[in-house]
Amino acid sequence: MIRAERPGDEAAIFAVTRAAFAGHPHSDGAEPFIVNRLREDGDLVLSLVHETAGRILGHVAYSPARLSNGETGWLVLGPISVLPDVQLIGIGSALIAQGRRQLEQRGYRGIVLVGDPGYYARHGFRQGTPITLDGPLAPHLHSLSFDGHTPTARVSFAAAFGEPGPG
Repeated sequence: MIRAERPGDEAAIFAVTRAAFAGHPHSDGAEPFIVNRLREDGDLVLSLVHETAGRILGHVAYSPARLSNGETGWLVLGPISVLPDVQLIGIGSALIAQGRRQLEQRGYRGIVLVGDPGYYARHGFRQGTPITLDGPLAPHLHSLSFDGHTPTARVSFAAAFGEPGPG
């Protein structure tokens, strides 16, 4: 079952996120703290969990994307986490699909993320779009427009990600 995060889920989400990124070569261990900070800062626009038999197995966070051209309606996907013992069975894909459906229904325009092109391309995300990112993660930026329009803009993420704010 995929559902919205509820009060009391915080510790389980932290544990899932920590376990999912433990030992990952591109992680410094900050991901569970990023989710907590997004929540504390009021930047957690959508937080979904995958739950089976009362156990949270996966989580995805969506937060505001700030575009340099002032356009609104774009969100950042991430972190997305699935417990290691249940990875590769579709939980992450289901979280992404459900998040996309809910965000489209709410009138958002699109999603950006930093991640593996092999994984995110199959979900409709594209690299090399007019949305760009400054810094060393720029080559790993992906975007997905819900309405076919991708603005030309530089993107920045919420402060929880450790980046400077918009501007």
